[in-house]
Amino acid sequence: MLPIWSAGIMLATAGSHNGTFTILQARTMDRHITRHFEIPPATMSIFGTAAMLVSLALYDRAFVPLARRVTGLQSGITYFQRMGIGLAISILGVASAALVETKRRDAAADNGFLDNPDAVVPISVFWLVPQFAIHGVASAFSSVGHMEFLYDQAPESMRSTAAALFWLASSIGHYLGTVLVTVVQRTTRGRGDWLQDNINRGRIDNYYWLVTCLMVLDLGYYIVCFHFYTMKPLEMADEQDDHDEECELSTVPKNGIGAGVV
Repeated sequence: MLPIWSAGIMLATAGSHNGTFTILQARTMDRHITRHFEIPPATMSIFGTAAMLVSLALYDRAFVPLARRVTGLQSGITYFQRMGIGLAISILGVASAALVETKRRDAAADNGFLDNPDAVVPISVFWLVPQFAIHGVASAFSSVGHMEFLYDQAPESMRSTAAALFWLASSIGHYLGTVLVTVVQRTTRGRGDWLQDNINRGRIDNYYWLVTCLMVLDLGYYIVCFHFYTMKPLEMADEQDDHDEECELSTVPKNGIGAGVV
């Protein structure tokens, strides 16, 4: 159970940069909605939340009924499939972040802003929306499937800890994101400096590609763990034995009267 649980850690790691580097990118992009109103950089995360909520609604109302016709399962797909789909979608989210950053950095170079990190690059901030939306859809699949797996496969006496395990994976994932940033900074220092204060000179896109590769490895790790995973045995036999015992006790007369009656 723990190997599959650990596969969900990288999902939090992949999304951890949405609250850091993405905000730095948004600050250098054109954030105008109207001539006199600019969207604050930190509010870009609302697109991820909105995408997750919409995905959850469409999943229950549209996806499950369609999948039920194909698979014959009441839930449409299993929580293992749901987690795998979520991990695969998250790879697309990080890859799209790398492509957008490459586009933003090229625009900064074309306009002579490489040494001016405070300049506004002539590219709309809404180019960042797809990566937030994709991460939101990935969370709707993987996070919910992760929670269902933990609750269903945990022993009866430990089901109350399923939520704790889920949030522990999220916490470890965000901490792992911090560790990854530190390692990348120390490794690339003096050799390109991927992560620096001047993001126009930095190579955040390379960092995103690194995370993409790690997510691909994590998906492969999840598939291997799923292949060797043994489902928790059903407890129907115990429940049937208890039911039979209750029936036998109900047929025993009080005070031993009729004990010999068949």
